[in-house]
Amino acid sequence: MDPDIEQSCHELLLRLAGRLPDQVLWRFRDWLGEGAMGTLARTLPKSLLKHNVDLEQPEYRLLVAGVIPHGGDWHQVSSTLGVDDVTENRYTFTSGAPDWVNSVDSVSMLVHATLRGRPDVGEVRESWRHGGATEGAGEREPKRVLLVTALSGVTRLTGELQRVLRVLGDEAPSVEVLPQRLELPDYHRAALADSRLVCVGAVETGHRLVPA
Repeated sequence: MDPDIEQSCHELLLRLAGRLPDQVLWRFRDWLGEGAMGTLARTLPKSLLKHNVDLEQPEYRLLVAGVIPHGGDWHQVSSTLGVDDVTENRYTFTSGAPDWVNSVDSVSMLVHATLRGRPDVGEVRESWRHGGATEGAGEREPKRVLLVTALSGVTRLTGELQRVLRVLGDEAPSVEVLPQRLELPDYHRAALADSRLVCVGAVETGHRLVPA
C-alpha cells in the first residue's frame, strides 16, 4: 500500500473518533490494517453521509487522498464536505475504571504484556469515555479507550490491538494509535487529559503523551 495513502486514511479515521459509531469505525480501521482499500474506499464516504458526519477542509483532503485512488465515488466524497463547523466533542473522560471492572483487569494486563518494551511503541495509556457523540446518543456504560503512541506501523498496530480487545469481549474496541507529529483532535486531547499510564514500549524511542 502507498504509505501516503495509508497515512491519510489513518489520520482521517483518528479524526472521526467520537463522530462515527464505534461499531463502524473499528471495522474501517480493521480494513485499513489489512490493506482492504477497495472496500474502505467504497464504504467510508457512504457511511459519512449516512451518519451525517460533515468534514472540514483538512479532513476532506485526507478523504480525497485516501479513497479516490482506490475507487471512491467522487460525488459521494464531495458531498461530505461540510459548510458548518464540525460538532464539538460531547464526550467526557475519566482515568478511573468503572466499578464493574475487576480489580485484576485482564485487558490492561494483556495490553501491558503485548506492548511493554516493544520497539515501535511509545506510551500506552487508557481512559474511560462517558456520554454520547450526538444529541440523545447516550451510552449504557463507560467505554474503554486505549491511547498509544507509535513510531511506525500504526495501521497494523491498530488492527492487532483491536483483535486483542475483541477476543477479550469488546466487540467495538476504541484503539487510538497516534503517530508522531500529529496535531491531536479535541477528542484525543480530552481523553489524554484524564488517562492513566498502562505501560511504555521502547523508552529510548518513545515520547510522552501527557507531561510528567
